[in-house]
Amino acid sequence: MSTILVERALQLPPEEIADALLGLAESQWFERKGGRITAKKAAETAIAFANAEGGVLVVGASNGEVDGVAPKLLNDLQQMALDHTDPVVPARVDVVDADYGEQRHKVAVVRVAVGDHVVHATKADKVFLRVGDENRELTYAQRRELTFDRGQAAYERTPMEGELDTKLTESYAEAVGASDGWRLLRARGLVLDDDRTTVGCVLLFGVQPQSQLPHAHVRVVRHRGSTAETGIRQQLLADVRVEGPIPHQLVEARRVIKEQLPVRQALGTDGRFGPVGIVPEDAWMEGLVNAVVHRSYSISGDHIRVSVFDDRIEFESPGRFPGVVDLADPPALTRFARNPRIARVCADLRFGQELGEGIRRMFEEMRLAGLADPDFHQTAGSVRLTLRASPVDRALDDRLPARWRQAMQIIRDSGRSSTGEVEDALGVSRPVTIRLLRAMEEAGLLTWVGNSGKDPRAYWEPRVE
Repeated sequence: MSTILVERALQLPPEEIADALLGLAESQWFERKGGRITAKKAAETAIAFANAEGGVLVVGASNGEVDGVAPKLLNDLQQMALDHTDPVVPARVDVVDADYGEQRHKVAVVRVAVGDHVVHATKADKVFLRVGDENRELTYAQRRELTFDRGQAAYERTPMEGELDTKLTESYAEAVGASDGWRLLRARGLVLDDDRTTVGCVLLFGVQPQSQLPHAHVRVVRHRGSTAETGIRQQLLADVRVEGPIPHQLVEARRVIKEQLPVRQALGTDGRFGPVGIVPEDAWMEGLVNAVVHRSYSISGDHIRVSVFDDRIEFESPGRFPGVVDLADPPALTRFARNPRIARVCADLRFGQELGEGIRRMFEEMRLAGLADPDFHQTAGSVRLTLRASPVDRALDDRLPARWRQAMQIIRDSGRSSTGEVEDALGVSRPVTIRLLRAMEEAGLLTWVGNSGKDPRAYWEPRVE
């Protein structure tokens, strides 16, 4: 939703604002608080927004009713940033009239921009981050990671000259409901106070960003088969370089991927069998958006690679995961936006979900399709996401012993694994690993592929019926 619907609601006449604000769902960029809140408590939400991607806090409307703000609270809110945040949160407080019941109330609207540095509460020395529809207090380790990521985020604020696509900026302003596109870009932190454009602005709205940032493109490669061969054995069916500003890249890359993705016959929403992609579009589109929005643009000489195989699709994006990440549980990823201003604009334009929610959605879509979970692999300088077209019997998985499920997940994630690789991943002895894998083979879950018992290239793979 971003804040588009919020801004539209705030532009309504007083007799309509109350119902509109109360009908909006709280989100990554929007929260309501009642008129009895203190400025100190409201500052926690302002801090959380500033440490994420900005947002709008409405005070005086909550729990299904509008109670407005008293003059003292309004004055406290106007002083909130100075009194309760360090460094001072970049926020603006406005007042709108809202009719509720038989009364007209004053409702405070606190618009918070992205902070250039990590913001914490002045007295309590606590740091909050907006994650979905809640303010999450960060641990010491997470605060340290956020500080590092904020340093990286400064790159999108680096001044850079570039000709902007006026049609694109005008369409963005129209989508947000803003009357002045240039003021909107400044409000989003994409244009500096001295009217200089930034790296983020050029990436999003430049006529040809690649003239200055040649690495900022998406390459879509279609391989024949399930492996990427080299030399004369390489079988490329397509190799497409997608350039332009980010909104155009996302639209064009989506078209190219959809064109190159293999299809299978499946039951559609209309109740008929027909061709569908081997991987659900909602899942791979989230992967594409996450790669483009959250990559490290400060890493030159590398680009986003989308590799389409007969049995999977892979996204590799420059830069490691921002924040503290447990790759053993990706759906629980804590949100740290490396490019918060780029992420905010893409959310305004309704490209994909927020980082954490988008990953959860990928898992849901793959599971609804009966396919293996998304696989995230982090290298020294990139993140690779693999979406496999491998069917999974989740009812069977639920009945398997815990160690069997672990072994199956290891082998599914890699497509194939040697006995030694499973041994290392499980952290058990080789005899125990061999007995486990043989038992799974006898149960019809795995297939061993090799020329002999001593074949160094032998491996295990999930059995396909």
